Amino acid sequence: MRTAMAKVNIPSFKLNNGLEIPAVGYGTWLGLDEKMEFKIQDASKLVEALSYAIDIGYRHIDTAHLYRVEPEIGQVVKKKIAEGVVKREELFITTKVWQHYHREADVEISVRASLKRLDMDYVDLVLIHWPMSISQDGVDEKIDYLETYRGLEAVLKKGLTKAIGVSNFNLEQMKRLLANCNVVPATNQIEVNLNLGQKELVEYCQSKGVLVVGFTTFGSMVPSRATPDSPEPKIDNLTMVTIAKKYGKAVTQVALRYLYQRGIATIPKSLSKNRVLENASIFDFELDKEDIAQIAKFDNGYRTDIPSFWQDYSNYPFEKIANPMQGIPLSLREWKNGANLDID
Repeated sequence: MRTAMAKVNIPSFKLNNGLEIPAVGYGTWLGLDEKMEFKIQDASKLVEALSYAIDIGYRHIDTAHLYRVEPEIGQVVKKKIAEGVVKREELFITTKVWQHYHREADVEISVRASLKRLDMDYVDLVLIHWPMSISQDGVDEKIDYLETYRGLEAVLKKGLTKAIGVSNFNLEQMKRLLANCNVVPATNQIEVNLNLGQKELVEYCQSKGVLVVGFTTFGSMVPSRATPDSPEPKIDNLTMVTIAKKYGKAVTQVALRYLYQRGIATIPKSLSKNRVLENASIFDFELDKEDIAQIAKFDNGYRTDIPSFWQDYSNYPFEKIANPMQGIPLSLREWKNGANLDID
């Protein structure tokens, strides 16, 4: 006799326009390998993992033009709708406008291209992926992100998306955007984890009704992201292991729960079914004040994702480092979308 498939019940946060977004979503960035080339070979694994995620109750899917997997995501969603597992209106799908499309008129071109690849009439949220505007040749186009955001506002009016927002915007950029926009962004998607708490930025966004969605939520905790100079906590950190044992949870679940209790949505990515289930199984316990205080001590401003090859471009949102990477990887400038489809 087959055992019943595990199910997860993921609560939602309410956005400033009344939409609800599940607190844990499925991230679809496959990443770059050691040669800085896109891991398109993992697309089939992503299809399997995303299918499983929807089967067990995930309803929030985060993707982007850059990720090159919009066609695969669209195929999975269409299949699950046909199977009766889910309805389109039960899903919350986010995509993002890449740096080559920052002119106001180009934003709609980008969004319509994403919709075509996804094979959908609309998405639930569109973000400006980064505040910098860069051509496919790697030239700094110096387009004001306020212009790009006006393009998003126009796309919203046309019904191509239900909400708009930004990603990787720092505090000053958020303040300037909010002082000049007509539609308050629904979200700011940023790196946030135990080392990089982003307290001031998170609290500012929350005070203005902007939900923070966190990526790289495990930081350098997991071995695949750890470096010789990365700080604690590692996955075997005694403090974290002790707290996790107290609640009968994994260290990574404690990390996600900590962010949830800060009012932050998360989009962890895994190609492992066990971890996909584990990442969403964080709503049956609550960290107490003492444990929260212990975990908060790990916040030291350490950033895991530093695209320093962009640091001399206009509107780069992070502090510059002494020895930046040289040259934008070709994989971030020219690519194929999906396993076989060329970019439009």
